Amino acid sequence: MPKAKITNEEALAFHLEPTPGKWEVQATVPMTTQRDLSLAYSPGVAVPCEAIAADPGLAYDYTNKGNLVAVISNGTAVLGLGNLGALGGKPVMEGKAVLFKRFADVNSIDIELDTEDPDEFCRAVKLMGPTFGGINLEDIKAPECFIIEQRLKEEMDIPVFHDDQHGTAVICAAGLINALHISGKKIEDVKIVLNGAGAAGIACIELLKTMGARHENCIVCDTKGVIYQGRTEGMNQWKSAHAIKTELRSLDEAMKGADVFLGVSVKGAVTQEMVQSMADNPVIFAMANPDPEITPEEAHEVRPDAIVATGRSDYPNQVNNVLGFPYLFRGALDIHARAINDEMKIACAHALAALAREDVPDEVAMAYGKSLTFGRDYIIPTPFDPRLIHRIPPAVARAGMDTGAARRPIIDMDAYELGLKSRMDPTASILRGINARARKAQSRMIFAEGDDPRVLRAAVMYQRSGYGKALVVGRQDDVKTKLEAAGLEDAVRELEVVNAANTAHLETYKEFLYSRLQRKGFDQKDVHRLAARDRHVFSALMLAHGHGDGLVTGATRKSAHVLHQISHVFDADAAHGAAGITALLHKGKIVLIGDTLVHEWPDEHDLATIAERAADVARHMGLEPRVAFVSFSTFGYPISERTEKLTKAPKVLEARGVNFEFEGEMTVDVALNPRSKEAYPFSRLTGPANILIVPARHSASISTKLMQEMAGATVIGPILTGVDKPIQICSTVSTANDILNMAVLASAEIG
Repeated sequence: MPKAKITNEEALAFHLEPTPGKWEVQATVPMTTQRDLSLAYSPGVAVPCEAIAADPGLAYDYTNKGNLVAVISNGTAVLGLGNLGALGGKPVMEGKAVLFKRFADVNSIDIELDTEDPDEFCRAVKLMGPTFGGINLEDIKAPECFIIEQRLKEEMDIPVFHDDQHGTAVICAAGLINALHISGKKIEDVKIVLNGAGAAGIACIELLKTMGARHENCIVCDTKGVIYQGRTEGMNQWKSAHAIKTELRSLDEAMKGADVFLGVSVKGAVTQEMVQSMADNPVIFAMANPDPEITPEEAHEVRPDAIVATGRSDYPNQVNNVLGFPYLFRGALDIHARAINDEMKIACAHALAALAREDVPDEVAMAYGKSLTFGRDYIIPTPFDPRLIHRIPPAVARAGMDTGAARRPIIDMDAYELGLKSRMDPTASILRGINARARKAQSRMIFAEGDDPRVLRAAVMYQRSGYGKALVVGRQDDVKTKLEAAGLEDAVRELEVVNAANTAHLETYKEFLYSRLQRKGFDQKDVHRLAARDRHVFSALMLAHGHGDGLVTGATRKSAHVLHQISHVFDADAAHGAAGITALLHKGKIVLIGDTLVHEWPDEHDLATIAERAADVARHMGLEPRVAFVSFSTFGYPISERTEKLTKAPKVLEARGVNFEFEGEMTVDVALNPRSKEAYPFSRLTGPANILIVPARHSASISTKLMQEMAGATVIGPILTGVDKPIQICSTVSTANDILNMAVLASAEIG
């Protein structure tokens, strides 16, 4: 599978659009009336102010302190880029802030301090302490990072955590627990070699020693070789703490007979000869970024028995900090912790290791396009495992409570875990799964409207994102001109441009089309015009003959016209059971609505068919279908002949013996709101509906557009389903990203 290519232009555009930066602030309380303002500010705000002044612990109840973390840096060690300064590091800190929200629903603000003086830095952070529930230090160079973190831990009564040190250490420890489990070794017996005595390396070896590794069995190396007792060159107090009595002087010598190698250094630091000299079943964590000390391929070439982990997502066993810091802080915040101590970090590592040893859920396998089973290539959970949110924070919280770090212990741990499950947005994992399936499929995607710059940008993104091959229908010169105008002149050679003038298949296409249309009033001249001049028909003919695997069109013409043209080639109409299903994503929920494309005024049999098509789409997305036939009435009241077909449609599904939940007719609130549903205990739906079947296309269109414009819902679709081949029809207002998303849906065969 090809690796995704990210250009400078795409990276800049991502940070520029739709608004500069990566996060914004939203109010969580109503702010519409004068009364709202009076409660939010003066005079109402005086009441919680006085309460907190009397009892500071109430700040966790009456303010956002309990779910607010500051990501703080001075930009002296930004990723692998070095000292870019406070402002140069801001995009990274913004990124860290959104990762907190995405993975653990922790609100986070990035703060960049323009100083390299540890005293100034510590004073600034300490003064901000009342605002936050925790401090995440980031991208601060060694040795200042050690000084800053230690001092702030001593002076502040909230968790202070330097993720570059401890985040890597926790995930490394989790992986090592399982690697040693597989190789049948114990941590107190193994010889460990660490290369890289910076912030992350020192933290890794310290945590492993806390977990039982013996000081004399741990050899630490830096650019000047082994750190041994008596060495004076390039030393500091943090390195000296790990000096051992040894005659070994180089990494090469240290690696002989080693059970474990931990690398937080540079590309190529480890040779195949070094790996060959290690003990049986060696464990190699080559964590240098962006390129490891030795690649898994190089290591396995000389030692097939090696267990290898890296910091990269394109290899198995990624040591990824996002498995740690969001959940450590989630657990710490939820007990109003005074600190994140070693016991909490070790609990996090053990919980991660235990999770990797369990069966992997289907949605994770779907997201990664492969089955994952505990073993040499799967010793660390994947970052998108949905169980992380309700498995890791409780372990951290328990350790915090057991060690006295908790201000407010959790009494009902079962309820806490249930609450964690419900607070995460399920749509993110669904979309991730679709993207992973598309990458695995490697479909040749036909983009029918190669004269539109949006389509061309989407085609380039499709190919560069590693989804497959983009086939653009258009004229070569025109495509070249438009790509150059869009600043994508380097993509001209990447795309394959196809049209009737340069294909060898036109006559075959025309014969096929004539056989379909000759009894529908079309002569051979009509067929020639359709096949040679209409890009929608030509693209559909390409797809029908296997000269592409999926089709995206509709960006330049109304969907009704496009669907009509495609129907010349495929049975994409109501009579043959086709339907258009639109997905609405809003506030962590996903609801499918049908039919938004094909059926103008469906009867009860059509509505039942639409429900079946929507259920197929839901299952392709990883959802268990729950269908509600919705109207302005609920189970016969008020009575209206216009709701009659919605009452009959469930009976049609009963007769068909479908294998999904359905019920109706009902109003939308009864379908989606559990409280409203309580009035109808006989309902067959076991939970809120995730598919709404509406009376007609006009009501479907009104519903989706209203949600999009008034509520800000994300709209995906309409997804054309019930057709032999993957075809997706965009809207004329689609952005390049919208068109790309439709291509991904077609590639993943959602429909």
